Parts: sequence; structure tokens; C-alpha cells
Amino acid sequence: MAFPKNSFILVFLLICSLSWNAWAKVDMTMEENVEVYLGDLADIPCQYVFSEQPRAVMIQWFVRNPGSSSRERIYYGDNTQQIVDDGTDFTGRITVSDIGDQEGVLLTIQDVQLTDEREFFCQVNGMAAGNGEGKTHIRVFDPPEAPVIEGVHAGISVTNELPSRIASCEARNGFPRPNITWYRDSSPLTPTHGQINVVTLVTRESSGFYTVQSELQYKVAKEDKDALFSCEVSYYVPGGVRTAKSKGINITVHFPTTIIELWKESPQGLVKEGDTVELRCQGDGNPPPPFTFNREQEQETVLEASDDTLVLREVIRGNSGVYQCRSLDLDTYEEVTGDMQLTIHYLDPAVVVPKDSEILLKGESLTATCNALSSLETATVWFKNGQQVGTGHMLFLQDATYDTAGEYVCEVTVPSLPGLHTSGSVHIIVQGAPQMKDADREVEMDEGAGKWVNLSCEAHAHPLPTISWTVTGSQSWREVLTRATEHSTISVVSVKVTSDITAFCNSTNDIGTETKSFSIRAIPMVTSTAPYSPAEGNGVIIVVIILCILLLAILGSVLYFLHKKGKIPCGRSGKQEITKENPNKDDIVVEMKTNTKTEDAGLLKGVNGDKNGTSDQ
Repeated sequence: MAFPKNSFILVFLLICSLSWNAWAKVDMTMEENVEVYLGDLADIPCQYVFSEQPRAVMIQWFVRNPGSSSRERIYYGDNTQQIVDDGTDFTGRITVSDIGDQEGVLLTIQDVQLTDEREFFCQVNGMAAGNGEGKTHIRVFDPPEAPVIEGVHAGISVTNELPSRIASCEARNGFPRPNITWYRDSSPLTPTHGQINVVTLVTRESSGFYTVQSELQYKVAKEDKDALFSCEVSYYVPGGVRTAKSKGINITVHFPTTIIELWKESPQGLVKEGDTVELRCQGDGNPPPPFTFNREQEQETVLEASDDTLVLREVIRGNSGVYQCRSLDLDTYEEVTGDMQLTIHYLDPAVVVPKDSEILLKGESLTATCNALSSLETATVWFKNGQQVGTGHMLFLQDATYDTAGEYVCEVTVPSLPGLHTSGSVHIIVQGAPQMKDADREVEMDEGAGKWVNLSCEAHAHPLPTISWTVTGSQSWREVLTRATEHSTISVVSVKVTSDITAFCNSTNDIGTETKSFSIRAIPMVTSTAPYSPAEGNGVIIVVIILCILLLAILGSVLYFLHKKGKIPCGRSGKQEITKENPNKDDIVVEMKTNTKTEDAGLLKGVNGDKNGTSDQ
């Protein structure tokens, strides 16, 4: 070990100080442990207090070698120099600094490694003031990877006498060594003789990390078929312990069948004729045993099924009965049976009385009935033209009119099973003489002469009536529309009003006749004239006067300009020829009337309404 050249003097002074001041001492303060994550920065404080003020202080840091009691110095420092020893595991990774306002130094280790988990010693020598030593143990931590669990893929039988391997769990690369705990759902599993075994394998990797593998051996029961098994790894971190849990896995448990349940998978609710029925069978054993189906009334007949499902297509009421599902345990040869009652509901076609059609005379009454046989309670509603006219299986028609005629439909439904419904109908025919609306009063109207008027007439009757028209007072009329329906005839005529008109609509069939009259009073056409507005007339006159004055002013200005230029003589001859000075230019001839004052006066008089002519001034 190399010492600085001044170290011999310091050692000599130290020996002398020990002989002169045996009573001097140093109080050392160091943490017992410093915990740090792998790769982080580790600070180890070394605090000291001398009983008397030293003249000089020498500080050295040592580390215990792994697996032995020997030490290795890594740092030396005094009042004149600070040296980090070469050739150690900490060369280039440590620094030593003052703590600050306290007596002491701080050893800082950068990029902490797993091999740094050792004891570090701080030696302080104050010569005559005394010396001391303290130590700190560095603990290095690195969390393991998340635990990985893997369950067995084969089924495990409850009949196995010894615990069976059900899963393994592995936690890799942790430091210090992690631990693994097994859970069933949320309850921890502890080794129990004959029930639970846990086999653990710990591997120290070449990198220094620990890998822990754990295997769970468990005696399964039927109740474990829905249980979730998981493992949890616990590992140390600075200041405590943390855990990480794996995902939960489910194991396949094999156990014999003891109960069989048979139920109707579809359709939901009640079953009616024509449905396809699906029956499902399920036992509490695993794996599911093979099933056979039959009817209780026909136990010797095995129904064709697919695995655990029996399908009955387009069922009828005769398919009702008790159905059974059977399973045979191949280990114990015990047969287990499940059964259920299947009822097929039905609704027969509706029977309506009277059947098809019925003829009534006006004023007669009729009672119609509608019945349908069903396995459930039914409800009946009567409709005509889409409108409800009655409820119950009986329909009462009293004092028949033409409005009574038509098709009546009875719809029978099963309230508890909407898919069941049927219907029937009866056609009612009402015979009688023609009938027209408001035939007992004359239709009166006023219309302008020369116009065309449309008159319409509709007659109801059976047999279907014919319509004819009688028109007096106009020779210009024609039938523009005639249409017949099942129960009525419609006719429309167009009549030109030339004078007062009387028209009759006559409807006739084999049973009788009915007539409807129209009276049209002709109104002479009068030509209307818009009323004169004095205010509007005055406004127009004022505008006209202003425009005339402006035109006269412009014309007068032009004449005055030409006169000043000598182009127009003052004579009263009718035409003058004006020749421009330049003979090479085209001649321009202007024709003017000299009676300007007369024209101007005439314009002004016309605007004011005076029709008399004006004389020359």
C-alpha cells in the first residue's frame, strides 16, 4: 500500500499525540445502512466531533473486500492533499467533499453496482486531538421483472389422490433475492401436507441477479373450476418492500356428472304451432358427458340430436309432452336424467257466421259471430275499412243503412302469445231505393250570367242506381263526369248560366227513385270603373306643366342663339335655307314653324283642359 511522502511525519506525530494526550477522543456519527437503487448515486456521510480542536485532520476511506475480513483503502485526504487510490473497484467513481457547516465529509459513489454492497469505513485522525472510526453498510436494490405464470393445459381430475402440478411462476433478475407467494383468488396459499406443495428454485445469475422459480402442486376439488390462481413476487426496495402480482389463470378441473338440467333455449316465452324449438341439456360434470334425448311417453325411442341440443322443427300440438335428457357415467355406470314439460299452443282458423256474405234490407238487423278454438284465452276485434267497429266474438248490426254495407273483418289474437292470430270476414249487402244527401231540400245559388257552373249528384243504393238530369233555363249544359263505385253512383254536369236555371238529378234502381233539385239565379255582369282620385290627377297635371316649361325654355334658348349668329332672319316665311361659310361642307337645311307662340299657347291650354284653339298674337 503506497503512502504519501508526508505520511511518515503524520504517523510520527500521531504516535506522539497518543502518548501525550491519552484522554483525547473523537465522536464519530455514521449511518448504519445506506440503501440505493442499482445505477443511482450513493452518499455516505461521515461526521466527527473532536474533544479539542485539532491542528490537522487526516481522513481515510476503506472498503471490506467481498468474502473476507480484509480491507482496501480507496481514499486518503489531509489538510494539503486529497487522493483517490488507483486500481480499486471505485477508482474514477468516488468523490469526497465537506458536508458543509458541520464537521465531516461526504463520500459519493456514482453508478452504484451490485458489487458495491459492502461495508465502508471512515477513519479520522486529529493527531493529538484524537482519532476515530465509523462504518456504513451499502445495500443495493434492483427490482425483478414482472412475474410470469403458466398453468398446465391438461385437465386435472378431482379423483387424484396426491396434489397435482397446476402452475409455475418465475421472477427474473432481481436483487436482493425476491420471494414468491401463491394465491387462490385473493387468499394466499400456504404449504399443507397432502393438499398444497410449493417447490422453489433460486438461481444466482452470472450478472449477480437472482431468478426465482416456483411450482404450485395442489389437490383440486370441484369448487376450483371457477377459481383464479396467481403468484405474487415480493422484493426489497430502499425503505421498504414492494410486490408485483401476475395475471390470474383458470385450471381445467375434471369431475363426474351428478345433476342434469334440461331447458328450452328458443324460442323465448310460449311456443306456438309452426315454431322451431331448441332444447338444451347440460350436466354439472366436466368434461361434459354424451347425452341422449327421448319423450317420456316414448322412452324406447331415441330422438336425433346434436351433442347437447335437440331441435324440433315446425312443431304441432301433438309434439307436446315431457322430454328427457340422459347421461351415463362411464366410471360408475350411473345414469343421470333431466326432464322438462313442453307445451305447444295453437289457434284454429276463425269461423264467421254468417259465412261469406249476407243481404239485408234497409232497416233490418243482424248478429254476426266469430269463433276460433285455442289453447289459450283469446281476444276478438271487428274492423270495417280499417276502423274498429266492435269487440268480442259477437257483432250487432241494427237498423241497417247503406253505411252499414261493406266487409267486416274479425281478428282473433292471443294476448299472451302475440304470434298467434287468425281472422275471418263477412260481406254485408244492404238493399234499398236510392238515397242522396240533402235530397229533401233544394240547393239554391247565385251566379253571374255567362259563367259555367258544375252541379254534382251522388246516390247510394243496391242495386246500383242510374242518374239522369233535367235542366230548364239553359240549352248549354253537358255531363262532364260519371263514376260508379260498389255502393254509389256519382254524376257531374256543367251548365252555362244564361238565365235563371232549375236542374233535377234523378237517381233510379229496381226498388225506387229519388230526386234532388238545384236552383240557380242569374246575376247580370256589371263593368266596374276605378274611382277618380282628385289628388292623383292634380299631381299628374303639375308634373306635365313642369316638363312643358322646361322644353319651352330649351327651345327658346336654341332659337335665340341661332338668331344672334345671323342664321335665322326675322321674316315670317315658312322655310329658310341656311348656307354655311365653308362651301366644301355638306349643306344643312333646317325647317321651322314660325308660329311658335301659337304652339306654346296651345300646349298650355291643352294641359289645363281648354279644348278651344288659340289665335295668332
